[in-house]
This record gives sequence, structure tokens and C-alpha cells, in this order.
Amino acid sequence: MDSLFDQSALTAVAERLVKAARKAGADAADAVAMRSMSLSVEVRDGAVEESERAEGNDMGLRVLVGRRQAVVSTNDLSGNVADLAERAVAMARAAPEDRFAGLADDGLLARQPPDLDLLDPTMPEVGALEQMARSAEQAALAVKGVTKSGGASASAGTGGMVLVTSHGFSGAYLGSRHGVSMTAIAGEGTAMERDYDYSSALHFSDLEAPDKIGRTAGERAVERLSPRKPKTSKAPVVFDRRISSSVIGHLSGAINGSAIARKTSFLKDKLGERLFAPGVNVIDDPLRPRGLRSQPFDAEGVAGHRRALIEDGVLTTWLLDSATARELGMKTTGHAHRGASSTPSPGPTNLHLEAGTLSPSDLIKDIKEGFYVTDLIGSGASIVTGDYSRGAAGFWIENGERVYPVSEVTIAGHMLDMFRTLQPANDLQFRYGTNAPTLRVEGLTIAGV
Repeated sequence: MDSLFDQSALTAVAERLVKAARKAGADAADAVAMRSMSLSVEVRDGAVEESERAEGNDMGLRVLVGRRQAVVSTNDLSGNVADLAERAVAMARAAPEDRFAGLADDGLLARQPPDLDLLDPTMPEVGALEQMARSAEQAALAVKGVTKSGGASASAGTGGMVLVTSHGFSGAYLGSRHGVSMTAIAGEGTAMERDYDYSSALHFSDLEAPDKIGRTAGERAVERLSPRKPKTSKAPVVFDRRISSSVIGHLSGAINGSAIARKTSFLKDKLGERLFAPGVNVIDDPLRPRGLRSQPFDAEGVAGHRRALIEDGVLTTWLLDSATARELGMKTTGHAHRGASSTPSPGPTNLHLEAGTLSPSDLIKDIKEGFYVTDLIGSGASIVTGDYSRGAAGFWIENGERVYPVSEVTIAGHMLDMFRTLQPANDLQFRYGTNAPTLRVEGLTIAGV
């Protein structure tokens, strides 16, 4: 295999595939190639449980014959590209017509993709990853009240994409990824509780220290001991910033162009309307340097831009690729994603809700009774109806203070009401692909005893 950091061979194969597709009768074509390498170590009770290394290349060819399209994929880069292209063209000719299918408009392509500093060329060895995992576990076990390790892990890897199209686009990017995580268990017997912490970054220098990750996991597990269930009520709910991003994730799913085109989103008629309070902004930025989901161009070669999806509380746009944009009579927003064996589809990049002005303590200080959520269970949020129901754990709030741990309760409401009453704190951090500060939402139903 060529160097993991050299994508010239993948680019050459992609170019040959596109040329072969045109020769076989395709009116248009594009080829994507993905190269990945990952290395991970898992430790439990001081012993290595698993050490794994994986490398791979995947290639996908999409061809269009009129408005009919087909995709073929392979991980054999030494195969006959002419045979692959001929098979793809034959499949396209037999496929149903899709009047929205096609390559991205030429004028939207990223002709000068920016350097987003996505690659850290220094990759840690297995021994270094093992030591990171051990450090995280030792720090967690040193926390008073922690009785067991749920396992620690450390990982590193690279991944990227090459895209070549028949209308002249050729681009490539590569990024690295580093991670460390720890799960700690506190208590004994049926009274055990567990919690976790993790850090993920493109550059190793941006990764949080393993002992900090372990210590935080241990402290969180101990805090959850002896939980209670509050009485069923309607009350303010505060989402801790480590899980508050889920609320913004539900928003991005509901404004995905595919859902809008299928009319399967509760927001399908809300474009241009106020969903949040004035001053609330939700930003998608594919060009943030070292962002976990940054990309110099999307999966169709379209140049990305920083966008306010929610601006001053108002919904401004859908997330679109070229096909969904054509179906909706709009222009792509540069949010196409794609695997080697699939056609493009829209999705977010680096997504965040901007911070507010109040500290988390000020955000809850006037709550007489409420629920501070630190963990969510299940996926009971419907983008079709907007109904929201999730299992949750965290802490009960009385008179502005967290007073005791809570587990095995359900919080429920409707996402339109949640968005309308949402209030962000000032503690935004960029740790994940989707980020939000601590959030307060009014009047959710808390199902306890």
C-alpha cells in the first residue's frame, strides 16, 4: 500500500474510472475514493483487552445516463476499471429515471479549496496508546467511591476523500483523529452506577489529558450514587453541555433536505419562521480549522460556507445537496455527504448553537423545582411529528441548586415548544461534531413516581 498520507494513487484511479465511464457511454460521472487507517487499544483492570489496527481503501463510481444513475463500489484498486465502468453504465440504463439526479452545478465547485489544518502527521505507536488508556483508568480508579473499571481506550487514525468528476473537478483531503475515553463504575451490587468521559480531536496536541478524562469519569460515576425518582410533574429541564448537542442534532435532522423533500419533517412548512427566541443562532461551519467535521469541499465538490441555519431565532435554510435542492427548487448549500457505495445525501458539518450570556449557575438559580439532565437514553425524538420522549438521568434541582441524583425517568414534550423556550448558557465548548452550551427548556413533563 502507498503511504497513508499520499493520495496521488487514489486520485489517478479515480480519474481513470471517470474516463472509462464516459467511454462506456455515461453522460456524466464522478468517482470517490476513501482511505482510512485506525489503531486502537482497550484496557480493563490494568490489562490490554484488545489491540486493533485496520487499513482500507474504498472506491465508488457514480454514472449518469440521462437522468438515470447507478453506483458501483470496490476495494480492489488493481482491478479493471473498464469492466467496472461498463457494469455501472449498464446498471444506470436499467435504473428508473430520476429527474433530480446529476452532478453539482459547475459554478458552485470549490476551485481553490482552503487548507483547514486537518492532518496531524505524527501518529502515536501502540505503546503510547496503551499508556494513555492505562493513565485514564488509573485516574478513575483513584477517585474515592469508584469500585470497578468499565474500560478505557485510546485510538488514533486517518481518513480522507478523493473526488474526481467528469466536469473537471479534482480534489482531495485527509484528516487525522485521536481519542481517549474512560467508563467508571461506582458502588456495589444492585446499587452500582456508571458514567464516562472522552475526548476526541484531529491533532494530538488538542486532546485532553488521559488522567483528566479518567478523573472526570470517576467523579461523575460517584455523583450518581443513591439516585431517587422525583414525582411526576411539569418543570424546567436543564441539559448539561455534554448532552445538550442532542437537541441541536434533532433540529438538523428535521431541516435535512431529504426529509423536507419527502415531507416527513415537522418543520416542512417553517422556513423563514421564528422557531427560537430572538438572539438564538445555530451555525454550521465546514471551514473551521481543525474542526471534527471540517471539509474543504462537500461530496459533490461544492465549496462550503459558514451559515446561520437559525439566525436571531429564525429558520433560514434547509441542509441541501444538489438533488434535494433541485427537487425543492433551491440551490445546494454544500452539505452533500457520501460513502463509496451510495449517492450523495445532505447532512451537517461542524454544527453549534452560539453561547448565551448567563452562566450555568445563573441559568438555574431561579428554578424552584426542576431537572438537570446529564445523560439521555434511547432515541425517542420524532422528526416526523416533533414529539420528544427520552429516558434521562441527572440531578434534581431545588431552589436553584442540584440536590440529589435522579435516574430512570422520562422527559417528554414537543420540539417546537422546546425550541421556543430554549435558553443557552455561556459555557459553549467545541468538543464534538455538534456542540451546544448548557441549555434550559421550560415545561417538559418529567415522568417519575
